[in-house]
Amino acid sequence: MKEKKQGAKFWFLVWGLGIAGQICWNMENQWFNTFVYAKIAKDPTIISWMVAISAIATTISTFLFGCVSDRKGKRKIFIALGYILWGIFTIVFGLTQYMTDGSGNSTGSVLIVAGTAVVIADAVMSFFGSMGNDVGFNTWINDHMNDDNRGQLGGALATQPVIGTIAGTVLGGMLVGADDNYMRLFLVMGILVILFGIYCLFAMKDAPGLKESKRGSFGQQFFSIFNVKEYVKLKELVWVNWSLAVYFIAFNMYFTHLGNYMIYYLGFTADMMGYMEGIGLVLAMLAVIPSTKIINQGKIPGLCQVAVFLNCIGVGMLGLFVRPENVNTQTLWNPVLLLGIFVLGLGYMLFLQAITVWGKQLYPEDARGQFEGIRIVFFVLIPMIVAPMISNPIIMRSGKFVDSYGFTEYLPTHTLLIVGAVLVLLTLIPLAFAKKYYIKRIK
Repeated sequence: MKEKKQGAKFWFLVWGLGIAGQICWNMENQWFNTFVYAKIAKDPTIISWMVAISAIATTISTFLFGCVSDRKGKRKIFIALGYILWGIFTIVFGLTQYMTDGSGNSTGSVLIVAGTAVVIADAVMSFFGSMGNDVGFNTWINDHMNDDNRGQLGGALATQPVIGTIAGTVLGGMLVGADDNYMRLFLVMGILVILFGIYCLFAMKDAPGLKESKRGSFGQQFFSIFNVKEYVKLKELVWVNWSLAVYFIAFNMYFTHLGNYMIYYLGFTADMMGYMEGIGLVLAMLAVIPSTKIINQGKIPGLCQVAVFLNCIGVGMLGLFVRPENVNTQTLWNPVLLLGIFVLGLGYMLFLQAITVWGKQLYPEDARGQFEGIRIVFFVLIPMIVAPMISNPIIMRSGKFVDSYGFTEYLPTHTLLIVGAVLVLLTLIPLAFAKKYYIKRIK
């Protein structure tokens, strides 16, 4: 097939762009939050604003550029420019640390200015990251997908977030180090993404069969995606997306703060935290390899349900059995903590792989770019706006501490994880409806 003729260059772009993008997203989801605590202030309110505003920016970008790319019949230019600007503003985000004294205990007007700058920089970075990755790259993959490479490309899309999470966690911890050198992390990641964007300008080609898809004026086509009556007719996709939303509300509620939980509540250094999470997630990734066969056998809904229970057990173990007094921060050997991260990661990876393949099978062929926008609403916008509304009050009430200098700190504690373990089970409700329509379709 045409895609096969592209050979090594094509697959280098698939895996290179995919993993670089996922590492960058992981850095934003995990290390940006620990950066705020280390360099700005130990206040979850800044993180809540940062998460919510960046989610809005991501969603706007996905709808806007999804429509434009469909109408123009082009993906390459959006990927290249998106990645280049994504890398630039990743570095700019790191520069906000120089607006404070770097102690993490900023107060008054300094905190307001620095906190605002962090939120704006993150939003701009997310806007261009979504342009390059969510819209450009994901749609480019769909454009090249055919019967011969569907399994390989589907597997790539499903496993890249997993690899990105592991690599981003481990490499991020190594780059930040025990001395909290976050600027080193942002420079390395920013330059990596910029280089991939430049490479795309010369090496990437749009799918041969890609054509302009204009349905009326730009305004008519842009707002057509908000036709609720037409969307709800796709009942299986609707319930798949709601399953995605409910799961990631719970996931973002606790995972966003997991790094700060391990560093500032349990007492690990940033590099040790990266290694601890990395070990558990690597083992989880190896354990989910057989899931590809299960997905190919058409057992996706059951796999999603099992994944939800595993995630609940893993998060519950951390919340119920891990405390500062029963961990050894000088060694990686903390069996209960490692087992909890492993089971948590196992559930997360199984769910993400299965739900990704499930949802993408249901996209209309003439609006793939725009339907990535709908996916982002449920995968990013709703979870990242709702999750802080749950996590922030919990942290403020259960994690209030006064340090030795008299500064008030708000740290994520085991309470947050216990609530997260319960909330993730709510995913089983929309999953039951999605499963019903899935069975009806395949029969």
